[in-house]
Amino acid sequence: MPAEGIMKVSTKRFSIFIAISFVSLFAVACSNSSASRNGAESECLTARDSAPVITTELEKENVTGETIDLVVYDAFLPPPGAFEQFTVETGITVNILTTADTGTMVSQAVLTTGDPIGDVMFGIDNTFLCRALLNNVFTPYEPSTWNQLEDSLKLDKFARVTPVDFGDICLNYWIDDSTNQPTTIKDLTEKEYAGSFVTQNPETSAPGMGFLLASIAVFGEDGWEQYWKDLRKNGVAVRSGWTEAYYEDFYSANRNIVTSYATSPIAEYIFSDPPVTKPPTGVIGDSCFRSIEFAGILRGTDSPIAAAMLIDFLTSTYFQQLIPETNFVLPANKDAKLPDTFTQFLQTDLEPVMISPDVIEQKRNEWTERWTQIVLR
Repeated sequence: MPAEGIMKVSTKRFSIFIAISFVSLFAVACSNSSASRNGAESECLTARDSAPVITTELEKENVTGETIDLVVYDAFLPPPGAFEQFTVETGITVNILTTADTGTMVSQAVLTTGDPIGDVMFGIDNTFLCRALLNNVFTPYEPSTWNQLEDSLKLDKFARVTPVDFGDICLNYWIDDSTNQPTTIKDLTEKEYAGSFVTQNPETSAPGMGFLLASIAVFGEDGWEQYWKDLRKNGVAVRSGWTEAYYEDFYSANRNIVTSYATSPIAEYIFSDPPVTKPPTGVIGDSCFRSIEFAGILRGTDSPIAAAMLIDFLTSTYFQQLIPETNFVLPANKDAKLPDTFTQFLQTDLEPVMISPDVIEQKRNEWTERWTQIVLR
């Protein structure tokens, strides 16, 4: 997910960061995109580049007293008490190193590969995955929880990274019984919705990039550019980041459709003041791009066993059950139970799409440059 893979919310309303997350994986773009049909795939998902970490019980006992560094993006919220519990269980202390957004975090990891600033990285997502794997950033490790994790989330079969959570970047709208509600992303090009939609720049925002990818997956290489031309004609507004789009445009009701997250309505419900009986916002089902967040052992760490134990912990049912209401993402562990608010209000009729990490790595610059020419110039 993500610096903006999560949504940063004010104390008044949410006071929390909202990440991305959900259900079965759709590799829709692999059939819709000519890049994915005709372009040669990179080796990022097909070649293992280093020997895996293997742990023994004796080695685990001997790491008591070690301190390891967990590198995260700036919007990650540690679940209260979670890493203290890890220390109680293992004797290992976790020091959290916060970087900037996900892209910056990955770029830093690439520059320091083999001599990392930390031991474990958490928060790399599927849009940046190949960049890291092609640069040999991680050491493979299959955690003890591997069989408990959703198979559809295990994009790297060599376990150089392990899925921790997942979510969906989606279009949100205010529910208003007095007006027609959008039901598909195609509606946004209709006159009825002129001047209603605000999104983020994909070059500066994870949600913005997610919706661009969703539009490419839905409309294909032959249709996505025309879709954005139509959005521009219909008065789409573009902001640099999620906070500006959500609070300055959407929350103020200047615009009633925004690129956000599938979990945003749940956050609106939880933090609503005064309280509400149901979420005041909805999600457009075909607008969603699936985002998966991974953790991995940074190659060159001096503490591979302790780092492996932290990967086990991040994917344990204990930690997994804390992250939905902390970061508003869904757990990768199938055995983790969702909070009642999620089971009650999580929208289940979504149609999230994905594009292969290989294709994103190959086409990202081309797509964003073309988007800039169409929308901003």
